[in-house]
Amino acid sequence: MLGAKAGLQAHGFVVDARKSRQFYEAVSIVKRKKRHGLLRQKIVIHLGTNGVLIRAADCDSIARLAGSARRVYLVTVTGPTRYPKIMKAQNTRLRACAARHANTHLIDWYKHSRGHANWFYDKMHLTPKGRKAYASFLYLKSS
Repeated sequence: MLGAKAGLQAHGFVVDARKSRQFYEAVSIVKRKKRHGLLRQKIVIHLGTNGVLIRAADCDSIARLAGSARRVYLVTVTGPTRYPKIMKAQNTRLRACAARHANTHLIDWYKHSRGHANWFYDKMHLTPKGRKAYASFLYLKSS
């Protein structure tokens, strides 16, 4: 998401991205933004590529904090094929969370990006063409 920040902003997204952020950190971000009246109607979360496995409780907390008047969009992860079990586990957890909450939806970037090697430098980090594709895809799927 960080690499595509400019493209996302051009589509009207407010981007709060940081290198190597973990999924569990999204809970406190959503709490803080809600407390300060800054939580938008559509919340797009693309975390889980780096490290720590996504916990169901964190995902459930985000959905509850957002409330029924907002929509949460969880974006599936992709990355180097040397980590297929981690990617599969993360995406399974994201799908399950989206299925548990009426206000939570899945954006399947993993599936959409397959077969587009020219979108990535290393199967994870986006090339300029990949940044454009990513921003357009998130905009389309969250509109």
